[in-house]
Amino acid sequence: MAIDAGPPWLLLIHQLPAKPAYVRVKIWRRLQALGAVTVKNAVYALPANADTREDFAWLAKEIVESEGEAIVCEANFIEGLNDSELRALFDGARDEDYGRIAGEVRELGARLSADTPDGPLADIASQTAKLRKQLDQVVAIDFFGAEGRAAAEGLVSGLEAALKQEDTMADSKKPAPPPGPLRDRLWVTRQGVQVDRIASAWLIRRFIDPGARFKFVPGTGYGPQPGELRFDMFEGEFTHIGDRCTFEVLLDHAGLDEPALRAIGEVIHDIDLKDGKYGREEVAGVRTLINGIAASSNDDERRLARGSALLDDLYSSFGGKA
Repeated sequence: MAIDAGPPWLLLIHQLPAKPAYVRVKIWRRLQALGAVTVKNAVYALPANADTREDFAWLAKEIVESEGEAIVCEANFIEGLNDSELRALFDGARDEDYGRIAGEVRELGARLSADTPDGPLADIASQTAKLRKQLDQVVAIDFFGAEGRAAAEGLVSGLEAALKQEDTMADSKKPAPPPGPLRDRLWVTRQGVQVDRIASAWLIRRFIDPGARFKFVPGTGYGPQPGELRFDMFEGEFTHIGDRCTFEVLLDHAGLDEPALRAIGEVIHDIDLKDGKYGREEVAGVRTLINGIAASSNDDERRLARGSALLDDLYSSFGGKA
């Protein structure tokens, strides 16, 4: 969602009557549905744009009609809270939403795997449809592209695909091959690269497309150009599928079965999806190092360069071929 060029934030400052209690619950639920975050008690923030102005205006009217008080104002933060910290609050709230959805999808996936074809598929399908709707609602208020989106989207899409087949989930999880050879291509991913994108870019350039060039774009609202290949982003040619992270999807597509690369894929999976699937002992150390790389620079090319050096060493430690 585009942010206006003026003051970047809207604040809703309000006070509600003590009774009836349901009014407080109703307003809180409305704030959650809008994606607003708490700045202080009874002070909520949204990024400023035409839609959020209208949302807060209607909510303020509703508060006043409930015999409360409400003010909506534009704001720049000068002391106590900066823009990056406020954006982190939005990302954190959305990551909690994505994490909840991902957990519920995994539970449904386990049920689907355990059930025979004549099991309660209709119930699982119904719950999956509800989770898809919830995911779409969270995406609509994911103003800054939270990290958990790709994992949640991949899990929901994978479960939807699995429900269409009764025999095996494997075929439904294979990504459709992108057009053209994977050589000297322009690879596009979200800005602010983290573990899966850093590792995937390293894999692409070292083992798949030595002439790869990378382009970093906003997490939402980007329209792909002809010939571009998107990875680890919504609707990308290579992204999370089922319970596999982008690195694992790339490994499978390229037919890279080398044990050292598979081991790295397990580490990246456990860091990115946070599900402990492989229980790799290297996870904590690699996570700390990549977090340090991300914290030391906002430049995505620099993050890739430093992350590549780390992954080169990790590859060697797993016995990778020189």
